[in-house]
Amino acid sequence: MLGFIARRIVNYVILASIATVLGYVLASATLNPAARYLGRNPPIPEASINSILNDLNINPDTPILERLGIWITGLITRGSLGQSVTGNEVTADIVSRAGTSLRLLIIGSILGAVIGVALGVWGAVRQYRASDQVITYSSFAVLATPPFVVAVLLMIGATNVNRASGQQIINFTGEYTAGLDGGFWVIFGDRLVHLILPTISLTIGAVALYSRYQRSAMLDVLSADYIRTARAKGRTRGSAIVRHGVRVALIPMSTFFAYSFGTILTGATITENVFSWHGMGEYLLQSVTSSDINAVAGTILFTSILVLIAGTLSDVVYAALDPRVRV
Repeated sequence: MLGFIARRIVNYVILASIATVLGYVLASATLNPAARYLGRNPPIPEASINSILNDLNINPDTPILERLGIWITGLITRGSLGQSVTGNEVTADIVSRAGTSLRLLIIGSILGAVIGVALGVWGAVRQYRASDQVITYSSFAVLATPPFVVAVLLMIGATNVNRASGQQIINFTGEYTAGLDGGFWVIFGDRLVHLILPTISLTIGAVALYSRYQRSAMLDVLSADYIRTARAKGRTRGSAIVRHGVRVALIPMSTFFAYSFGTILTGATITENVFSWHGMGEYLLQSVTSSDINAVAGTILFTSILVLIAGTLSDVVYAALDPRVRV
């Protein structure tokens, strides 16, 4: 098992490295960092602009491969992702924002996967019944709705609840209430309340996605020979489904989770901006709009590492569900 995991990690590290390099090259070829210094009054001399860009290693006049080599050297030797156009270290920016995004991603992903799998199994077992139809149409409606619309609807609902109760029960702007003081538990509770709506927003989209996939996988399993064999040996339908059907149906789901993690990251980017969370999603949008090549490349590396971790975990789950992959 350890050898299998080690091989998969090596493969994912190679893929993450390739994705990061290609992301840096694409950002360098398409973004124009000099544009942010043009059109100012008084105008900035061209020599000063070139000096700034050279210091940041983002001057378009320098060949891309040369800039890439300098960037990779700094990453390997110093663990530095370079400086952003704001003058901050990209590594420090990512470290400060990563926790914000991970709170949303981890909680939303786990809740979405667990609830989505449970609804998918339930819908497959009760195929074409009223509960299955409700789950199906609700999932399609969520998948057809842009993530920012879901977030805005949740905010409207929370506002109505606050208005009806006459007090601010649900806070949804930012990660916490500025200037709040009252001890650990007061601050913890405040952060928890601010986490509710963004987490629900991400979870709803994940549930809709996973439930559709799990239902399809479960329907294939229900007609399998080993389910009928288990029933013939005296197991009840529910016992045969739980003990044999669900385990087999979860095998492709573990792989699908890793590949869909990028979709969850996209949803988190929109969710963070709607709810004013200063995480990696907001950082990516700001980096692109300001043509910050180093920050964009650092964000791509961060995303690649998350997908690498998700892929490794999915392989571990796959191996636990299907012992044949250990051979």
